[in-house]
Amino acid sequence: MNPETDPDLSFATTLEVRDRCLCLQAQRSARALARRFDAVLKPLGLTNGQFSILMSLNRPEPPRISDLAPFLAMDRTTLTAAFKVLQRRGLVIAAPDPDDGRNRRLVLSDEGRALLVRAVPLWRAEHDRLDAELAQIDPAAVRAALAIIGSSG
Repeated sequence: MNPETDPDLSFATTLEVRDRCLCLQAQRSARALARRFDAVLKPLGLTNGQFSILMSLNRPEPPRISDLAPFLAMDRTTLTAAFKVLQRRGLVIAAPDPDDGRNRRLVLSDEGRALLVRAVPLWRAEHDRLDAELAQIDPAAVRAALAIIGSSG
């Protein structure tokens, strides 16, 4: 059927989804942000996803993968695969959990920490540029709205 004449699924419906769908807008925005931060971090050999994983390990107590997956909104299988790439690069270490030998704690290596020290200024500068672009709509309000949406699912 032709979307111009189909009353059950018209082209107007497609336009409504394009203009109204928060999920579509979030996906498009996430892809655009990922490309933007990937480009900034590329000189260091990092993607934005790898940067996020490394930063999530910068904490006083090394987390288990089961602790980290919900924080990053990733399933454990995907996070494990991403972690292994960072582990092969020597940026992270899977250390035995002193409380439960069946589990591993994820630790930022000295090399990973040194790379983050170089990456954070690039990340900050890009966020400053992004905040300036969003100044008319209040970047803090955008982050707050995204946090609400992110915690609801």
